[in-house]
Amino acid sequence: MSKKNKATSPPPKPTITTKPISNTFSIPYPILWLIAVVIVLYAGTIHYDFTQLDDAIFIKEMQAYNESLSNLVTSFSRGVFNPTNDEYYRPMFLNSMILNYQFAETDILGYHVFNIGLHILCVILFYQLMLLLEIKKLHAFLLSLLFAVHPSLSQAVVWIPGRNDSLMGVFVLSYILSAIRYSQSQHWKYLVGIFVFLSASFFTKESAIVTPAVAVLIQVFILKQRWFSKSQRIHYGIIVIVALVYFVLRSTASLKPTPLHPADLFTDFTHRIPIIFQYLGKVFFPFNLSVFPIQEDTVIFYGLAAMLLLIVVIAFTKEKRWNWYIAGFCFFFVYLLPLLFLPKVLNEQIFEHRLYLPMMGLFLVLPQTILFKNTWSDKQQSVAVFVVAGALFFLNYRHQPNFENALSFWKQAYTTSPHSAYATMMYGARVEDRQEGYALMRQAYKLNPDEKYLNYYYGMMLQNQDSLLASEPHFLREKKKSGYYECDFYLAKIAFYKKDFKAAATYLETYVKADPTHDMANKNLLLLYVTELKDKQKALAQIKRMEANHIMVNQELKQQIYRMP
Repeated sequence: MSKKNKATSPPPKPTITTKPISNTFSIPYPILWLIAVVIVLYAGTIHYDFTQLDDAIFIKEMQAYNESLSNLVTSFSRGVFNPTNDEYYRPMFLNSMILNYQFAETDILGYHVFNIGLHILCVILFYQLMLLLEIKKLHAFLLSLLFAVHPSLSQAVVWIPGRNDSLMGVFVLSYILSAIRYSQSQHWKYLVGIFVFLSASFFTKESAIVTPAVAVLIQVFILKQRWFSKSQRIHYGIIVIVALVYFVLRSTASLKPTPLHPADLFTDFTHRIPIIFQYLGKVFFPFNLSVFPIQEDTVIFYGLAAMLLLIVVIAFTKEKRWNWYIAGFCFFFVYLLPLLFLPKVLNEQIFEHRLYLPMMGLFLVLPQTILFKNTWSDKQQSVAVFVVAGALFFLNYRHQPNFENALSFWKQAYTTSPHSAYATMMYGARVEDRQEGYALMRQAYKLNPDEKYLNYYYGMMLQNQDSLLASEPHFLREKKKSGYYECDFYLAKIAFYKKDFKAAATYLETYVKADPTHDMANKNLLLLYVTELKDKQKALAQIKRMEANHIMVNQELKQQIYRMP
């Protein structure tokens, strides 16, 4: 057989293996990206100074308290501002300041770093919660990103006392995660987590008492667990124990609640209902932010627009999941509900840091709406959310400088809340132009002559205008209202002018008890004992106090005291 007639078979075709093209778009290392975004956004704020709204109280004025670790226990038996005369009971907040002091002392930079760390932890825990609720991983990342950069939460991060809500967020999210994991695994370690984290949240802020309701709503409505399953009954038992421990310790603490009349509570409640819409507006349209917002100066139409937006995105969703909507909206509402019962005489501000937990509830609703349940690819959805996150990042970054120092803080407070006597007063006390400052003080006095500290500042203004005697009623009025010790220094000056030297000495004695290192007050008190009251024993005792506080005593005056009969 010749070669050309030899039968041959065609060569085999090469095998081509193909992988299915995936339409899934994912973000690698999502937690690292979330951490990085928060650090980049808030890095510049670590050098911000005191705003003089409570931060100086907790860091400087309470330095002696923060120094001692033994006060980690004492915090559970006192009020947050005052050991005995206080309405607020927040031991975990006080303890966070004690622990913060151990590495930062009175350097505010360390407190800013602590706040940023709390926010990062909350963002991660919120991301973990959404994964546990089986929200798509990409959607969980995108929603956590929006939460991380949202400008309405900047107050909780940049303003040191705002940490109370992010601190509560850490405990609340840890508790809810523990409750869900226990119901799924029945492992005892999650029972420990339930007890520890729920207790910590209760002792952080009063509004945490609604937290068990939120956890149960999530378990029953979203995870479809039974109301009275065995795991839930055990869970309820722990809730009861934690509540009893909380109310027992709170009842034994040295607090002095503000006396309230039921009629006033009802009036305040009905008056404050619109703040629900004001807060809703700040979630979806955060354009009217304020460092010191009040209800009267906060617009409501952003909230109405936000409500309309939610109705539309739910209405256009094909597969509506009402169980998610109920749980999410209840999450939002129940954490704001205590604010409706907050008496106006106690606090009339609608601070944005209070949105920290309620916002999470709304974000749990969004992935079950047409905003995420649509025909867009994962990549298209990601691009859209990145654009929104970029806008929120910009708004946040632009809002941050309002917290940079006391002057910028109170200037923005006055600009955005012109009907607030307190904001007007605090800006007037810091404005460089003295005449402008006086005009602001008079404006604040017209708004509310009984505003806390206003009569003190008004009295100072009158003394600076050489109206010494006219300032006395204002200092006395302030002293009666708030007991502010600084009034005693100026009342001593008035008493000395009236040649009532005994009263002048009494005022200064009270003053130096509150501020024992004040140089001028101590020296004036010593002079009064020597030159006017001729009291050698009190003069010698005063010298000992001054030397103990490293205040220089004039040697000639000292010798004169020793020669006194």
